[in-house]
Amino acid sequence: MYLNKTNLFLVISICLIFFFLTYFEIKPNELKVIDGDTIHLNGEKIRFSGIDTPEINQKCIKNDEIIECGIQAKELLIKKIGNNEINCIRKGKDQYKRILAECFVNDLSLSSYLVKSGYAFAYRKYSNKFIKDEDFARLNNLGIWSMTFEYPWDWRKKN
Repeated sequence: MYLNKTNLFLVISICLIFFFLTYFEIKPNELKVIDGDTIHLNGEKIRFSGIDTPEINQKCIKNDEIIECGIQAKELLIKKIGNNEINCIRKGKDQYKRILAECFVNDLSLSSYLVKSGYAFAYRKYSNKFIKDEDFARLNNLGIWSMTFEYPWDWRKKN
């Protein structure tokens, strides 16, 4: 049996659709948030450059109550990302071979957002980029700035 042009077109189209659905999984970003400043994105471990958030096990104190400030930073990041696509601009690699990057959701820097919300610090040892955001959070008593806390770099040395 010979195929006319219409039938041949349909057969080829169906084969191509099947091929693309089978061999090319089109997925949005595969994302796992590790903590407030580290994510796994499409199989790569990315550390946000220029900021530092409390470690996941780090605690702060507010009104004599222990606050899981490391978990709060992570949850704020998860909430801000939502179901949005993340785009990152690579800056290099750190001593642990993580990719250093500034990542964005809808053209908003996640690093700037975290610092300005008071759940990350401008990591002055490596960058001056987010100092104004930190000043804003500190002056407005936002996030960790409304608590008694230890800087993450000091906390890591002790723990």
